[in-house]
Amino acid sequence: MRVLLLGADGFIGRRVTDRLLMDQELQVTVLGRRDSADIRFDLTTGSPGALARFLDAVAPQVVINCAGATYGSSRTLIRSNTLAVATVCEAIRRSREPARLVHVGSAAEYGPVPGGVPVSEQAEPRPVGPYGVSKLAGTELVLASGLDAAVLRVFDVVGPGAPTASLFGRLAEGLRRALERDENQVRMPDLSGYRDFVDVRDVARAIQAAAVSAATGVINVGSGHAVRARDAAQLLVRASGFEGAIVEENRQVLLPAQVGGQGGDHLPGHHLPGHRVEERRPEGRPAPGEPVPWRQADVRTARDRLGWRTQVPLEESLGDVWLETACRV
Repeated sequence: MRVLLLGADGFIGRRVTDRLLMDQELQVTVLGRRDSADIRFDLTTGSPGALARFLDAVAPQVVINCAGATYGSSRTLIRSNTLAVATVCEAIRRSREPARLVHVGSAAEYGPVPGGVPVSEQAEPRPVGPYGVSKLAGTELVLASGLDAAVLRVFDVVGPGAPTASLFGRLAEGLRRALERDENQVRMPDLSGYRDFVDVRDVARAIQAAAVSAATGVINVGSGHAVRARDAAQLLVRASGFEGAIVEENRQVLLPAQVGGQGGDHLPGHHLPGHRVEERRPEGRPAPGEPVPWRQADVRTARDRLGWRTQVPLEESLGDVWLETACRV
């Protein structure tokens, strides 16, 4: 099977590349902006006609779109997550043999959901902020394209390679710095929210499964468990050996699904000896509410239609984050 991969240099895209290249049944071509790509093309500025000519030359049976932006101005997010998707869909439609499209969406498209309840693909999306809005617009373009297409709505991705701007990338760097300088505290935003963390390697497996399946429409990709970010952070602290305090500042933490955010097992909320979390807030003032305090995926569709389940426990995923950070020169 010939596969054209977009966004191979990103957090998720790198793991998808590794996964696809291990499959001898797949012939993988990478399209992107960097010199390492087989085909140099910028989805945010290139035309659908030009991309269609590349598609005709490669003749892929499947196009996997991992490209996009998680941070940046509203203009950057719209160009990367919406305009680029429109270009991809139109190019596939114009190509001689339209390929199947597997597009990576985001749980941020759902926006606020009822606490304590897994969110299914049938939930009405109500995103908050430019990121979620731009991702939802991209998803709607895919669903309305008339193509043979699946959108994997990925929840909060964790694991090795996590960007330093992400929640656990930032925490890992803070822990490393504190250990190097013999400091006794690391400052983080408020960690009271619950998220569905799923390892990036499990996400790559889901994308590969979708590429070779006939499943269409929106499919949630998550662990199926909600874990308090504070408890997940303590797993990373324990892996690092740091014995100081994680001091939560009186401001919200934003956890975009693509970088902050995924591990397989439910995280028990027990106390970890030798570590403590302090919450510094003005006395008498309630903790600020997160725009999305709860996020948990209903993953039955991925299980039933892709035959996919998570394999990497959250503790292992965060341990690998620390191992990579500690070994970085």
